[in-house]
Amino acid sequence: MKHPLTRGAALVAGAAATTLAVVATATPAVAGPADKQQAAAGWLAGQLDGGVAVNEQYEFNDYGLSIDTGLALRAQGLKARKVSKISAAMAEAVDSYTTGADFGSDDVYAGATAKLASFVTRTGGDPVDVGGVDLVERLEGLVSTEAPTTGRLQDRSSFGDYANTIGQAFAAQALEAVGSEQAAPVTSYLLQQQCEAGYFRLSFSPAAAPDQGCDAAPGDPDQGADVTALVVLNLLEIDDPSAEVVAAVDDATAWLVAQQSDGGAFGGGADAGVNSNSTGLAGWALGEAGMCGKAQQAARWVKKQQAGARDKALGVEKGAIAYDRAAFLTGKKEGITEQTRDQWHRATAQAAPALENLRKVECKA
Repeated sequence: MKHPLTRGAALVAGAAATTLAVVATATPAVAGPADKQQAAAGWLAGQLDGGVAVNEQYEFNDYGLSIDTGLALRAQGLKARKVSKISAAMAEAVDSYTTGADFGSDDVYAGATAKLASFVTRTGGDPVDVGGVDLVERLEGLVSTEAPTTGRLQDRSSFGDYANTIGQAFAAQALEAVGSEQAAPVTSYLLQQQCEAGYFRLSFSPAAAPDQGCDAAPGDPDQGADVTALVVLNLLEIDDPSAEVVAAVDDATAWLVAQQSDGGAFGGGADAGVNSNSTGLAGWALGEAGMCGKAQQAARWVKKQQAGARDKALGVEKGAIAYDRAAFLTGKKEGITEQTRDQWHRATAQAAPALENLRKVECKA
């Protein structure tokens, strides 16, 4: 049996205001961005069955992707009723998503717990009562309190510990939002995962390693764009961030800017190439950090991968965003099939919020 989290969605996060300085400059607005956003939001909303994303190919409820969809819609300020339906559906599925209850085990998964707690805090819910479950207490119970891993998330699972930096970022946001005593050590451990170059690595050091910081085991920077963007989006949600958090965001966004191609795209590693998931997340993060010039470049690349009214073969799939150009061209010929729908859904959920940057006219100096 697969670990339940391997079936889940690629994690995605929302973002909000930051105390980082934003200086207005005269950047021309791009025509018609609202239509692009509305089309993407409409398509995403149409992929849900009662607030749940269902993987048709493998026939399971994808709760992680449901949250991704809700965060994308929330970030765009669209489809509030659909976001509410996602919240209600997740309240009913809290144990199915965050624990091994459906498999007869007492496993508890740190990444899923953190992601759901973060989603609830972002969307105005009460994280201490989600379907009768206190997610804050559950999440705090998955935080190490012993050196050298103090503040580190850890799965309680018979499958092993798969906690990573993405889940750590969701946990930092959620725990900071509720004023948890664990917020400071969790955020501190998250910041240790930032390498000197500015990116955040995905995987933690072995639990027994005396040095838990990134520079002791930097990981693969080629995979850093998605992770770094997600961390930035979570850190930007923190009210009254510390100087250390502000500095981490500055270093991370500077690193992201350096990774952007001349055409505005970002890659997800040597095997992934440039794609909408990475470009969307990075553009979304840069836009929230006030760097809308670079964010607009990313948004323009994403826009080219979005199905429009003229893509007749896609029919009602107008608004969906393809993973990359090859997937877009295949979709134009064959439509979105049972086998490819999951990829289109994930790409759209991660990339749609970047389209907001087509409308922004204030840029960071």
